[in-house]
Amino acid sequence: MSNKSANLIELFSSIQGEGLLVGLRQIFLRFHGCNLKCNYCDTEIATLPSFCRMEGTPGRGYFVEVANPVALDRVISLLDDWNRGWPGIHHSISITGGEPLLNHEVLLDWLPELRKYHPIYLETNGVLYSALARIISMLDHISMDIKLPSTSGCTDLWESHERFLRLAAQKNVYVKIVAGNETEEWEIQRASKTVAAVDRQIPLIIQPVTLNNGQIGISPIRMFEFQEIASRFLANVRVIPQTHKFAGLI
Repeated sequence: MSNKSANLIELFSSIQGEGLLVGLRQIFLRFHGCNLKCNYCDTEIATLPSFCRMEGTPGRGYFVEVANPVALDRVISLLDDWNRGWPGIHHSISITGGEPLLNHEVLLDWLPELRKYHPIYLETNGVLYSALARIISMLDHISMDIKLPSTSGCTDLWESHERFLRLAAQKNVYVKIVAGNETEEWEIQRASKTVAAVDRQIPLIIQPVTLNNGQIGISPIRMFEFQEIASRFLANVRVIPQTHKFAGLI
């Protein structure tokens, strides 16, 4: 088993609240660190946590603190317990962050072991294409962001996003964009063209800014307009908010 360890934020079981796998039960393995700083980010990434929060009983919200960095055998021990006590409840393991691809050296060692338990679902900001190339053979699903300047505050990522998507298209991939009332039509058009340049059949999820109380931060008319624009270029465009926020899930 790998002797590499990683700084983790948390490991827990919950319902996927975003994207194409919304509603499915997953194990969330959240890595610390990110190469971007998006305006809407809801994960604390600035400070390295001393401990990783690990859930005991899946989905019950009772956590223990495990000192960082965490070794793979500690993660595997928990997966073994859950598979014995609650077989069949999890669809996949969500490798998330922050930006988990910053930990691609660790993932090279960890993913073959984790994949023995469940398929691997990568949640990524869609920029680190060189890191993706190192581990893509060990992935099953990819949830990739395209960062719109209006909502994320990030600019000049278009070329990196396209290069990333050309690699990610080898797997079951969908693209997510976070849109708000401040989002401009040219952003939706450019994001859609970026996806279509790779494959117009790749699903695009328009995710309206969702506040922590579950309220949607964009008008329904704008959501309709953005979907209409994207549908000029793509075959599968959906509007899906962050459902876990209004469902009260972690």
